[in-house]
Amino acid sequence: MSETISALASGIWTPVLFLLILGGLFFLFYSRFIPYKYISHSVAILRGKYNNPDDPGQINAYQALSTALASTVGMGNIAGVAAAISIGGPGALFWMWMTALVGMSTNFFTSTLSVMFKGKDSAGEIQGGPMYVIREALGRPWYPLAVLFCLCASIGCLPIFQANQLTQIIIDVGITSPGLKANFFQIGDLQINTAKFFIGCTLMIISGIVIIGGIQRIGSWAGKMVPLMIVIYFLSVLTIILLNIAELPRYLGMIFTDAFAAQHYHGEPLFGGVIGGLIVTGVRRASFSNEAGIGTAPMALGASKSREPVREGLVSMISPAIDTLLVCSLTALSILVTDVWRTSDANGVSLTVMAFENSLGNTGKILLLTSAFFFAITSLFSYSYYGNKAISFLLGVRAGGYYNYFYLLTIIFGAILSMQDIMNIIDIAYALMAIPTMVSGFMLAPKVMKEAKRYFGRLKKNP
Repeated sequence: MSETISALASGIWTPVLFLLILGGLFFLFYSRFIPYKYISHSVAILRGKYNNPDDPGQINAYQALSTALASTVGMGNIAGVAAAISIGGPGALFWMWMTALVGMSTNFFTSTLSVMFKGKDSAGEIQGGPMYVIREALGRPWYPLAVLFCLCASIGCLPIFQANQLTQIIIDVGITSPGLKANFFQIGDLQINTAKFFIGCTLMIISGIVIIGGIQRIGSWAGKMVPLMIVIYFLSVLTIILLNIAELPRYLGMIFTDAFAAQHYHGEPLFGGVIGGLIVTGVRRASFSNEAGIGTAPMALGASKSREPVREGLVSMISPAIDTLLVCSLTALSILVTDVWRTSDANGVSLTVMAFENSLGNTGKILLLTSAFFFAITSLFSYSYYGNKAISFLLGVRAGGYYNYFYLLTIIFGAILSMQDIMNIIDIAYALMAIPTMVSGFMLAPKVMKEAKRYFGRLKKNP
């Protein structure tokens, strides 16, 4: 079964790879790089310079970005990057960078559209996201794309990966008793690790306290926790890099050379060679981490209080930059300079644990556990909002409320299942989510540029 899921994930991701990369390049050149010139303006928006409490929406721009970052800056930055390095070596990071750079332009277009074409749910609340863009802007003939997006989002946004990897790091770092780690109980033919089960139950309770409160509470928690978790993680990894600074120049060079040589790639060849396999590995892991083109960021930014769609597009551009160019790079470099990627068969979060322990000892393990807890918990909060919105669009707001309880239960399943199967299931759902998001973006790109020219023209007159 695992081999079938893995083969299906690889088969689906082959065409989606072209969709995301070539689509991002299309947005990049079609916009004539204009959004990239206004990054400083994005910061001003985040600082609240343009906040208006009377604007339609549910949360401000900072809370919307924090919600988006709370899902993207998660276990994908700790475990997903480690998986990419263990399979592809240093070159995988280069292709993650390329995916993020073009993904910034993708986020600008898709998030701008999410605010331009907001719609109302069954309770009359204004909402945004690719499904509303398709319904409001493209009309009934394209409605099946909205259905596809929502069905896949309800699966892709389940918390199983975050729960799985947070549980693993708690066991690796927090539980020292071999007996407790090896304790199991039986339910039918299924053997369940006792520690993982109870950790999963605890995570479910913590998440439920926030999730049942809705997007306002999620946005408030994310706004407080995201800066803290990034600072803790940034300082920890920076220390590791500084302690191994002599190795840094060599690995920085290898990131670029190995991207086109694939000398350290250990996966299946694609497109006729190992370089093709390396590119797919980098794109899959970057897309899993920063979610550019997948459609989650537009759902978060679509809830922001704004009458200016371009502002939310500019804010959304920051997400892949922070997620992949900053946080993922730090994780990858800590794994590379400590050489654990060469000396260990560990994968996922266990490999990152080894990198932290190698340089910082037990203190490093505690710092990583703290960071991972914040990363995973905030992701658990945000993903529930995305899945809820998807189900609410299809079946109504009441059904979305029931989805929250289903979502919380899957945290336990995520805690006890294997990492590889979970990653492949999420990869399949994400790949299918990208199709409606990108197709609607292509079709409506002229409307985004028309709105952008109007906004930037007015901004020059009244900065």
